[in-house]
Amino acid sequence: MLQLEQVLISLGKRHWEFDLTLQTHGVHALLGRSGSGKSTFLNLVAGFMQPDSGDIRWQGQSLLALAPDRRPVTTLFQQKNLFNHLTVEQNIGLGIHPGLKLSKTEARSITEVLDDVGLQGFERKLPGTLSGGEQQRVALARCLLRRRPILLLDEPFSALDTVTRQEMIMLLSDVIAAYRPCVVMVTHDEEDAVAMQASILRMSDDRILPDTESRPATDD
Repeated sequence: MLQLEQVLISLGKRHWEFDLTLQTHGVHALLGRSGSGKSTFLNLVAGFMQPDSGDIRWQGQSLLALAPDRRPVTTLFQQKNLFNHLTVEQNIGLGIHPGLKLSKTEARSITEVLDDVGLQGFERKLPGTLSGGEQQRVALARCLLRRRPILLLDEPFSALDTVTRQEMIMLLSDVIAAYRPCVVMVTHDEEDAVAMQASILRMSDDRILPDTESRPATDD
């Protein structure tokens, strides 16, 4: 389980409090308007921010002392964060070896994960030659290659057109069923959460509402 135990964090005059437990497998969607604290939640779990107090645990073990690259977490960012001068294979390989000194086994793993995201034969292509949806698949493949049990999704569909959005929802649903991570998806679109068959959490007043208090997310 992923647990945030009485986690408090302050940024300027804003204060957030997180106290919840998420199941090991499944999709959890965090909804709320811009500035409500959704990204702060992801950054805390990923290790890009440290709480003022409280603890963050995975399977009972505290994550607070672990640097982001040592945590059991991988993040699919809203921006694809691909390097245009590197091939698809190299961009994915960065997920496991920043120096790109990949073993034959690791190179085979890249081929396999490309198959999983529907990009067979794309190893030598450059990101600039790919569509937005294909670039998102490359970024997803890089996440999957790391084999981390917690997958964070930061507005994964916001930059995609309607058709590509539906394709990515179907792909992510299939990949999640196969890999079975604990998924936390930040979104402002409840339709995406429903399409992903996610359990819905809502940010309001700088905290996550209990289910009994949840209400539709709005952008105003």
